Amino acid sequence: MDTPLVSILIPTFNSEQFIAGAIRSVQDQTYSNWEIILVDDCSSDATLSIVKAVALIDHRIYYTTLDNNSGTGVARNNALAAAKGRFIAFLDADDLWKPEKLQKQVDFMLSHNLPFTFSFYDLIDESGKSLHKRVEAPIPLTYNQLFFCNYIGNLTAIYDVNYFGKIPISSIRKRQDWMLWLAVLKKSRKATAVPESLAYYRIRENSISTSKINLIQYNFAVYRQFHGFSFPIAVACMKLFLFTQLLIKPRYIKKIKPMM
Repeated sequence: MDTPLVSILIPTFNSEQFIAGAIRSVQDQTYSNWEIILVDDCSSDATLSIVKAVALIDHRIYYTTLDNNSGTGVARNNALAAAKGRFIAFLDADDLWKPEKLQKQVDFMLSHNLPFTFSFYDLIDESGKSLHKRVEAPIPLTYNQLFFCNYIGNLTAIYDVNYFGKIPISSIRKRQDWMLWLAVLKKSRKATAVPESLAYYRIRENSISTSKINLIQYNFAVYRQFHGFSFPIAVACMKLFLFTQLLIKPRYIKKIKPMM
């Protein structure tokens, strides 16, 4: 099986508590042909010092900094511009990959000739302890399903530059990943998940991404700005989004047994 280069985009902002673990989870991959492109969004803590120390030892790790705090989308776009890999993968500074994540997913994409895939993922708390929950998704996932609910965990997605080119990422502060997957599926029409959990998503206290109420404004912005819908149509879409989020998506959150 071929081993094409995978470019992993990691934006950071005041992530000193987690960034070393995120990078280590990449270094522990059974698949070794990767590069990390890390863009720091003006951290005021020790994040950049930690990254510099690791990059001195592992030359597959590249980093740069933004002049002003600009948000995750801008940081990812800067990383994307520097990426050299055939495959683009995403990892946030507080999340983790399981050791066989890249090997299994790249093999899956190559063997099935798939330009875009994602996987299931497990939930952990801020300290890294399992919450005994696994987030799954419909297989295959269609554009129409994604339109009313983001089933794709950012930390699990990989796309093929040979098929899509480099896809620009919105500068909106939140939900830019959902808009990216919508752009991807608008071309490919559907996506197939590797049907197992390959990553750990960290639930953090006081994180805006964990507050569904705070995210409503960003979800609404997707319908208004990304899709260009009128206010009434965007409101109607939001009603269906909330219905799906509250009543359908929970069916794909599975309880997993504690490890003995």
